[in-house]
Amino acid sequence: MQMVDLHAQFSAYENEIRAEMDKVLTSAAFINGPAVEELETALSVYCGAKHAVACASGTDALLLGLMAKDVQPGDEIIVPAFTYIATASMVSLCRARPVFVDVDPFTFNIDPQQILKALTPRSRGVIPVSLFGQCADMDAVCDIASKHGLWVMEDAAQSFGAAYKGNMSCSLSELAVTSFFPAKPLGCYGDGGAVFTNNDNLAHKIRILRNHGQVKRYHHHEIGINGRMDTIQAAVLQVKLRHFREEVAMRQAAAEYYSRMLSEFVKIPSVVDDSTSTWAQYTIRVPKRDEIRKYLTDAGIPSAVHYPLPLGKQKAFTHSGTQMETPAADDLASSVLSLPIHSFISRNDQSEVVKHLKAALSA
Repeated sequence: MQMVDLHAQFSAYENEIRAEMDKVLTSAAFINGPAVEELETALSVYCGAKHAVACASGTDALLLGLMAKDVQPGDEIIVPAFTYIATASMVSLCRARPVFVDVDPFTFNIDPQQILKALTPRSRGVIPVSLFGQCADMDAVCDIASKHGLWVMEDAAQSFGAAYKGNMSCSLSELAVTSFFPAKPLGCYGDGGAVFTNNDNLAHKIRILRNHGQVKRYHHHEIGINGRMDTIQAAVLQVKLRHFREEVAMRQAAAEYYSRMLSEFVKIPSVVDDSTSTWAQYTIRVPKRDEIRKYLTDAGIPSAVHYPLPLGKQKAFTHSGTQMETPAADDLASSVLSLPIHSFISRNDQSEVVKHLKAALSA
């Protein structure tokens, strides 16, 4: 059993994937080949954002968004304390200061009211993370940001394909970014990412920044990065995107099964009304988490901890971050446990997970 079974997915689409990869190999257009622009169009149509700019990774997507917003040293950017490090580390890379705020203990996403407590004259933007597949409360976040002159960039690295009040993740704020890391709900065969916006000027700037600030060959108007997506990754993603709606439905069915079987025994993840999740993770909360995880490991059941330490307590941010009081994030870090979930997980495998988890809880 695996947390994410990429072998099963490849077997399902192997002929399509090989055909698209062969086109790239035959063309030798490995950088900025036709598949990249075709993918950008398909991504834009899927999520409803006017522009999708493909790039080399989800981390590059974050960096490009921050560079496009001209983040400066000393600027304060508000981020949730409970998420993956890339969200905040790119803020620090820009020599700005991440300000870590607490999250909602039920959705795991940023608590909008905590944003108000973190505001200072140096506040410039908010990066709400749509964690584990469910969108943050983007209306509340964007309303607060608008009232206080802040920009918003949704970190949708785990939520591409999720819906929020009838709109899709990556179309809910001025900027949004996602990741196509292989284990994501929509993943490529290496690193990949994208930036989304409805703003023509921002999209133009991001495209320039992605390619060393180049406006035409050897003419550079900005200091940029090499953030281009490999054509072969775009080809793989095009195939997977064709099947993505069906895969999301399969993930949702798997999550519903877990919730039915586990709701009486553990704290199961919550999806709020008017929202859907892509279930990048199925993350429960349990007492004595480390003991239970060891029991599962001994029984051959994989699991993961996303995440064992709030960002404000990471050594990397000792001198570059500002930590608010984050009791919910602290509690989650000590109690969360992610179970195997992917589009191709069998009910037999899920029943094994449930059986051994129940046994661990009663041990």
